[in-house]
Amino acid sequence: MENVNKDVQNDFSFVQVNSLASEKIDTPKYSYWRSVMRKFFSNKVAILMLILMIAILLISFIQPMFSGYEFMDVKDINDFSKRYNPPSLKYWFGTDANGMSLFDAVWAGAKTSISISVIATLITTVIGVVVGAIWGTSKKIDRVMLEIYNVVSNVPTLLIVIVLSYTFGSGFWNLIFAMSVTSWLGVAYFIRVQVMIIRDREYNLASKTLGTPTLRMIFRNILPYLISVIVTDVSRALPSFISYETFLSFLGVGLSSDVPSLGRLISKYTSNMSNYPYLFWIPVAVLALVSVSLYIVGQTLADAADPRTHL
Repeated sequence: MENVNKDVQNDFSFVQVNSLASEKIDTPKYSYWRSVMRKFFSNKVAILMLILMIAILLISFIQPMFSGYEFMDVKDINDFSKRYNPPSLKYWFGTDANGMSLFDAVWAGAKTSISISVIATLITTVIGVVVGAIWGTSKKIDRVMLEIYNVVSNVPTLLIVIVLSYTFGSGFWNLIFAMSVTSWLGVAYFIRVQVMIIRDREYNLASKTLGTPTLRMIFRNILPYLISVIVTDVSRALPSFISYETFLSFLGVGLSSDVPSLGRLISKYTSNMSNYPYLFWIPVAVLALVSVSLYIVGQTLADAADPRTHL
C-alpha cells in the first residue's frame, strides 16, 4: 500500500488556484470589420468590380492632371489629319471633329461626374442619417417632419433639381446644391423608419430606463446596427446622382458650358451616333461601368456589413 500511495503522489500534484483564469474567455478573437472584409472578399464578382472601380477612379482623377484637356478648346479644328480618327494605338478612344482626343475627354468628364455624385451623396447621407435618427426617436419632431416630407415627396425630385438649376444658374456647386437640397429628406425618412423598428427593443429600453441620453443611445445603440442599411442607401445614391447629372447635362442644365462631364459628352456626340458611333458609345460605356461597379461594390459591402450574416 505504501508503494501505491507513493506512485499516486508521483503521478499527481497540487495546482495553485488562479482567480483570473475564470475570467479568461477561451474562444477565438472576433473582429467585426475583419469579418466584414472576409465576407466581402469571398465574392469574386465584387472583387472584380472593386478592381474596376479603383482603376476608373485612379484614371479619372490622375489622367486629367497631365492631359491638359479643355472641353471648349477648338485649336485643332483646321488640322484635318487629326479629325475623326477611329480608336487606335495612337488615339485610344479616337478623336472628334475638333481633333480632340476622346480618351482625354472621357476621363475629364468622368472626374466631374464622379465628383458631383460623391459630394452630393456625402451631403445627403450625413444630413439624412443624423436628422432621420433624431426624427425616429422624437414624437414632436416626427409630427412636424412628416408634414414637410408629405409636401416635398409629392413633387418629383428631378423637377426640383431642374427648377433650382435654372434659378441659381449653372455651376458645379450650384448643381450639387440643387441635387442635395431636398434629397436628404428621403434618406432621413428611410432612416427614421429603420430607427423606429429597433428603438423599442429590450436593450434600448433598458438603456433608456438607466438614464442614457437620447443622443448617446442613437449613436451608440442604434446607428451602428444600421451600418448595412446606410451602406445600401449609399450604393443606391451614387449611381442615382450620376444619372441625374448625366440627364441634366444632356439637357444643357446644371454645369457651365466649359465644364466637361459624361452627360455633356453624350449630349455633344449624339449627332455622331450613326457616322462615328465610337464618339457616342464609349462615353456611354464608361458611364455604365462607373454606375454598375459603384452599385455592385456598395451592395456587396452592405450585405457583408449586415450583422445577421455574421451569425
